[in-house]
Amino acid sequence: MFLTRVRLLIATFWVGTLWAVGFVVAPTLFSTLSDRALAGTIAGSLFNIVAWLSLFCAAALLALLFQAGRGAQAQPAKINYYLIAGMVACTLIGYFALQPQMAELRLVLHSVADSNIAALADVRKQFGILHAVSTGFYIVQSLLGAALILKLR
Repeated sequence: MFLTRVRLLIATFWVGTLWAVGFVVAPTLFSTLSDRALAGTIAGSLFNIVAWLSLFCAAALLALLFQAGRGAQAQPAKINYYLIAGMVACTLIGYFALQPQMAELRLVLHSVADSNIAALADVRKQFGILHAVSTGFYIVQSLLGAALILKLR
């Protein structure tokens, strides 16, 4: 019973952090701060923490689930493993694959002269597409997290 509660606590912490940063803190930064670059820098730092926290929580949950599967406790449902794997995949794709590309585009945006309107528009469009895809992965991860918490209960 203790390990079951620990698993639920870790999952709740993980998903709560995802929700708080992605759906409360980051939007608040952009709506409150007049300097969008500063808001983006702070949000990026927070998303970095969330990404590494996601990997740590996933590893801890998987270790606890494997331990439960080896012990006298009832076998954990396979769906839990799939949900965790899906959440990790969203982190890897959204943060570790798409985020570096977005950072590169941000640098290009700052280096392109304002007179080159066509290049600026193209880079902004690429950034917008990557941001939308990254946001989509974040939303999917958040929904998988909700399902994980419900399954672990």
